[in-house]
Amino acid sequence: MRVAEIFHSIQGEGRLAGIPSVFIRTSGCNLRCVWCDTPYTSWEPEGEEKTLDDIIAEAKRYPSRHAVVTGGEPLIAPEIEDLTERLKSENFHITIETAGTVFKPVRCDLMSLSPKLANSTPWKRDSGRFAWMHQQRRLDFPALAEFIEHYDFQLKFVADGEDDFAEIEEIMEKLGGIDRARVLVMPQGQTREELHARAPWIVELCKTHGFTYCPRLQIDIWGNRRGT
Repeated sequence: MRVAEIFHSIQGEGRLAGIPSVFIRTSGCNLRCVWCDTPYTSWEPEGEEKTLDDIIAEAKRYPSRHAVVTGGEPLIAPEIEDLTERLKSENFHITIETAGTVFKPVRCDLMSLSPKLANSTPWKRDSGRFAWMHQQRRLDFPALAEFIEHYDFQLKFVADGEDDFAEIEEIMEKLGGIDRARVLVMPQGQTREELHARAPWIVELCKTHGFTYCPRLQIDIWGNRRGT
């Protein structure tokens, strides 16, 4: 499995924010978000091949027994099912962070689904050469429905403008019957200043729509740095 990094930090986003966790970040992605904050796993994928034994041994070096399997898109990684089985056998609580475009029957305690809104499509970046591919793949409702049926989940959206809330509502309507408390909205931005500038209006719209505002603690604390 190609792994970009394994590190020990706190979960910065979502229902488990603040919990010390071991992050296993796979390299490779089937999307190309224009604002991607981990380009070394998507636009210019890096990393080294590691065996499952290597990954588990490194994860066990840390005191935490919460594991976050992230990317890139971890569900396109070969052996992802086996990795989650191994983590569970070592008594890890497993969060998987995924765009929800590929369904696989993995072991998971919290499926952190992050469907990509239209604001993610790279119409101009890299001369737009990935735009149509991304646009066609960014929402897969059958896959999302499978995840929602089989796992404890949260839905996490990145908001860049007020119109994004209308698209979130459209997605909610298509999925049907989603508890709004499971819907988290976080600001798009890669600096503290960008996040703080967007936070006030996102909070107000979350109050209107009944969604949960989602801070990004890792950026507030360390900035947009690898290994955090």
